[in-house]
Amino acid sequence: MMPASTPVIAPDSGERLQPLVIFGAGGLGREVLVLVRQINEQRPTWELLGFYDDVRPATDTINGLPYVGTAADLNAAPAPLHVVVAVGSSQGRAAVVERLNSPQLSFPTLVHPSVAWAPYQQLRVGAGCIISQGCILTTDITLGRHVLLNLGCTIGHDAALEDFCSLMPHANVGGEACLETGVYLGTNATVINRVRVGARTIIGAGAVAVRDLPADCTAVGVPAQRIKQHAL
Repeated sequence: MMPASTPVIAPDSGERLQPLVIFGAGGLGREVLVLVRQINEQRPTWELLGFYDDVRPATDTINGLPYVGTAADLNAAPAPLHVVVAVGSSQGRAAVVERLNSPQLSFPTLVHPSVAWAPYQQLRVGAGCIISQGCILTTDITLGRHVLLNLGCTIGHDAALEDFCSLMPHANVGGEACLETGVYLGTNATVINRVRVGARTIIGAGAVAVRDLPADCTAVGVPAQRIKQHAL
């Protein structure tokens, strides 16, 4: 299901900071920590409380932020809490979100301050998206829930990215293209205008999809060709 527009939370400086934790204590989690700190530098918004992960990290503190516990601990949070899920895999991120089912938890969208984001762009964005530094979104674009746009991605006019799509650095999606649920684009991968990519398909780094691709496959090369069909 594609979303109604979800506002990016950015309270006035006089408002109370909102509590935020990061689920995922790996490399992407540390990058999201940088993103949140850069948001706060521009406009104080978030009170960072810690990292959660089902795999305990090697140290109790990660880049100045403590490790707090597992998904079960997070579900037991006694008060409302904002959560960003920093898991790069589309399927892995979806699995985490499914487990985080406490009514106390909510999923804000995080957008780097450098990203142009104005009402006249007509951007409709679901909960939990991560939009990193250097991304460009033009106009009349729809992002589903928990979409990850890593560094320097571009999204063209009238494109639609469904829930849990993941774009690695410098991936590009052309105008009127559609990525179905859980599509993963590797670094520098491109989907050209009006191409549709089926759910859970992986497009390898540097590949260029010039025609529609079915669900549940891996495609690589220029032009992108299917090399593997995933077992259902």
